[in-house]
Amino acid sequence: MRIALFGGTFDPPHLGHVRIAAAAADHYSLDQVLFAPTGRQPLKTSAPIAHFADRLAMTALACAADPRFATTELDAPHPNGTPNYTIETLTALRRIHPDAELLYIVGADSFLTLRRWLEPDRLLKLAGWIVISRPGSALHLAATDLAPLMLTPDQLAHVHLLTGLAEDISSTHIRDLLRSGGVLAASHLLPPAVAQYIDAQGLYR
Repeated sequence: MRIALFGGTFDPPHLGHVRIAAAAADHYSLDQVLFAPTGRQPLKTSAPIAHFADRLAMTALACAADPRFATTELDAPHPNGTPNYTIETLTALRRIHPDAELLYIVGADSFLTLRRWLEPDRLLKLAGWIVISRPGSALHLAATDLAPLMLTPDQLAHVHLLTGLAEDISSTHIRDLLRSGGVLAASHLLPPAVAQYIDAQGLYR
């Protein structure tokens, strides 16, 4: 079984997330993509706008688009408020699926900060990496691109670049649209069920 973890704040989840997950699932024959809303990201100073319960509910609605998608609470907020580290999440996922092939979906901009993550070398052993090259964060897996990451040939073999995606949607932009123009202004960027949830709960106003 081939399972990919797709972490992020999903604040809110949008059509770009759905299309990225679908492209990764198609290209790498994934049996399941697990969307994992993150409680607190270590490298971000700002906290998510929506509560975790709302982000999890919206992500579940977005996942209804594809039977290969599901949500997980493996990255739920810690009771003591400490950051959520990917190494902990992948380790927990490995315990649940000891025989599965694990992959991690990440944007190119985030992947290039990998040396700032907790235990990066162990991360590269725990899972293969599907790196999404998007507009504004072009990556070609060339030596000049990856030199700061100091990857060994064996580590590089576990990194897979997914190109050809024209998704340039950001949750920040969507939140700005929601604040200035309401759900109608951002509905073209959101799964319909997510837009309805935001409207019903009065989020991002």
